[in-house]
Amino acid sequence: MGVVNVTPDSFSDGGQFLDPRAAIAHARQLVDEGADILDIGGESTRPGSLPVDETEELRRVLPVVDGIVGLGVPVSVDTTKPGVMRAAIAHGAAMVNDVLALRTPGALDAVASSNAGVCLMHMQGEPRTMQANPSYADVVGEVRAFLGERVAACESAGISRERIVVDPGFGFGKTAEQNLALLRGLPELAALDVPVLAGLSRKSTLGQITGRPVEGRLAASLAAALLAAERGAKIVRVHDVAATRDVLAVLAAVDRIED
Repeated sequence: MGVVNVTPDSFSDGGQFLDPRAAIAHARQLVDEGADILDIGGESTRPGSLPVDETEELRRVLPVVDGIVGLGVPVSVDTTKPGVMRAAIAHGAAMVNDVLALRTPGALDAVASSNAGVCLMHMQGEPRTMQANPSYADVVGEVRAFLGERVAACESAGISRERIVVDPGFGFGKTAEQNLALLRGLPELAALDVPVLAGLSRKSTLGQITGRPVEGRLAASLAAALLAAERGAKIVRVHDVAATRDVLAVLAAVDRIED
């Protein structure tokens, strides 16, 4: 899953693709590099970020969706707002990626009334405050229980399991140690019997491990993607598609030999 942030303030590439033409060109490049899914976001969810109103989010996102739905890969829209979900799906988006796991009133129905897939993410708190003091007795168990409950809620609303992906929410209300525990524990999340998405690309945990700024975290991001895939992640959400594909190609080649 290649990331296209149509925002002025995302932690890694804020402002680079705010112009729809730049975002569409970047999406084309990601597809050329081998992206299987494009994830478009019009509201930053970095730690400390503030909400964007629906009108502004639609203004940012819809022209980009219109410009990329014909590129031959599914388009996912990263949003928490039911109105944005419905509009993006009407414009051709095939998936909703929701950091609130469809808990906003109306969000479950927005997806259930369509044929779109959904990614349900775990987050403790909200983006503005989530990194203030994240606390868990058992981070893997609590995240798994939450995601299992949200999968059940989706099924009750008429969203079949075949349409559902789960995401432990690396960096969303978690310390570096908790993120690493979740990475080790991905097989337990995979046991929920829906695909697991892992998004570790360029995140602050990798900076804490390596001491490198955002622009210097490629090697760490590749290592994290490889470890996530080895532990059962079926989708990795990344900024650096070509390099990640190379890493996963080596893993796949080794797995074929072992088989």
